[in-house]
Amino acid sequence: MKIFVGVTDREWFSQLHASHADEVVFWKPGAPENWHPIPVGAPFLFKLREAPHVIAGGGFFASYSRMPTSIAWSAFGRKNGRTSFDDLRQTLNRITQKSLLDPPVGCIILAQTFFFDPEEWIPIADWSIAGPGKSYDTATAEGARIWEQVNERLDFINLIEYGEDERYHEQTILQRVGQGAFRVLVMDAYHRRCAITGEKTLPVLQASHIKPYSEEGTHLVNNGLFLRSDVHTLFDAGYITVTPEYKVEVSSRIRTEFENGRDYYALHGKQLISLPEKSSLLPSRESLIWHNEHRYAA
Repeated sequence: MKIFVGVTDREWFSQLHASHADEVVFWKPGAPENWHPIPVGAPFLFKLREAPHVIAGGGFFASYSRMPTSIAWSAFGRKNGRTSFDDLRQTLNRITQKSLLDPPVGCIILAQTFFFDPEEWIPIADWSIAGPGKSYDTATAEGARIWEQVNERLDFINLIEYGEDERYHEQTILQRVGQGAFRVLVMDAYHRRCAITGEKTLPVLQASHIKPYSEEGTHLVNNGLFLRSDVHTLFDAGYITVTPEYKVEVSSRIRTEFENGRDYYALHGKQLISLPEKSSLLPSRESLIWHNEHRYAA
């Protein structure tokens, strides 16, 4: 099994440790287009930049996405490891030696995160690089030792079965992502376009649960739609729905209650404009039927 050990600073780690964050963003300042040295579901461990060389916590890789800092802050807030958007923006600008209002940032999104107290930190025997991180394989002696010591400190990891099939790792961890990761996963699955209108302006686009999390809906992508904020509001309130055939329906209640709605009625009967490419990420038929029956009123 692959493990990645990423180097981070004490401030980032300390804030997230204190808040017991269940998901976090590990930054890639400069925002490279891609980052995939480990598969989805694989462990990503935190090495503190300061000596001695130790592992102080970790999580499980859920996704990598390049986005404006404002979107990362909107999705994750303090789970970015900073106290405010301005703090995060200034930190990234300082690292990249730029002065941007909304700098792009590469976001390594980690789920099921864990943090060790100092007496639990795990020493690294062979750290000799100056870069941002290093991959290990549990088939090697050092990789096996590190993973064994992580397991000794955490009971919940033993509940995650690690076999040879990486697809199982991915399925397991994506069933456990939080609200922030859900938003980013839906955003990227829908090619950063509103599924209904085709709008591409990210600040006004949001990930919507088809079946709300409060109603035992999941954070899985197939329970999500990426929608423009006004359409999202109407979808949640039952003025708009999507049929299992991926057609938009707009309720007559908009005209009755607000004496308006011309722009929304123009969407009625249209097929969704943007959909995920992978069949497993397409809107769940069961979730859409639930929304039709329990939220929408024609």
